[in-house]
Amino acid sequence: MRIVCVVAVLAAANLVNNWLVRGPVAYVLTCAAATAVLLLIARWDGLTRADLGIDAAGVRRGLRWAPVLAGAVLVVFLLLLAFPAGREAFRDARASDLSVGQLLWSVLVRVPIGTVLLEETAFRGVLWAMIRRRGGTAWATAGSSLLFGLWHLLPSRGLNRANPAMGTAFGSGSAGVAATVTVAVVAMVVAGAVLCELRRRSGSLLAPAALHWAINGFGYALAWAVTRGWAPA
Repeated sequence: MRIVCVVAVLAAANLVNNWLVRGPVAYVLTCAAATAVLLLIARWDGLTRADLGIDAAGVRRGLRWAPVLAGAVLVVFLLLLAFPAGREAFRDARASDLSVGQLLWSVLVRVPIGTVLLEETAFRGVLWAMIRRRGGTAWATAGSSLLFGLWHLLPSRGLNRANPAMGTAFGSGSAGVAATVTVAVVAMVVAGAVLCELRRRSGSLLAPAALHWAINGFGYALAWAVTRGWAPA
C-alpha cells in the first residue's frame, strides 16, 4: 500500500511537470513538494534516516565520494569534447537558448533542487529502501531502476528534436520518436541500476546524488558552451 502511494505521488509529479506546469520555478516547487510528501510516506513506513542514506554517517561518506564522482564526470565529458562526434552529442536545443542567468539557474537550482532532489530521494532513497526491506537488495535495485526508466518516458518524447545527434540517429518522424523514447527509457533503467549500486556501496544517498548532479549540471554547462563555439575543437 505504501509503495503504491509512492508510485502515485511520482506519477502525479511526472504528469504535472510534463503536461501542466510552465516555467522553471513551478518545476522546482513541484519537485520539492513531491519530495516532502515522499519523506512523509517514508516516515509512515517506519524508515529511518540511515535506511534512506541521509544519516550523519551516510552524509560523511557521501561527502567523500562526491568530489571524486563529480571530477570523474567532468574529465570524461572534457575527453568527449576532444572528438567531433562527442561535441555533436553535446549540441542540445534545451541549452542553446539559455542566457547566462538561465544557465546558472539550471545548473545551481533546477538540477540539484528540482531534478536530483526528487529523483534521488524517490528512486535511490524511499523506493529503494522500502522494496529492500520487503524483498532484498536485488529486488530493490530492479524495481526502482525500472520505475526510474519509466519516469523518463514523457520527458524523452522531444529528444530527437532537441538533440541533433539523436535526430540523425533515429529520425524525426513518429517512428523516430518511438525509437528515441525506447532507447532513453532503457538507458535510464541501466543508469538507475548504476546509481542504486553506488547507493549500496557508499551507504549514502549523497553519492548517487552527486553523480546525478554532475552528469546533468556539467552536461548543461558544456552543451551551452558547445553551441557558442567555446568547446575545444
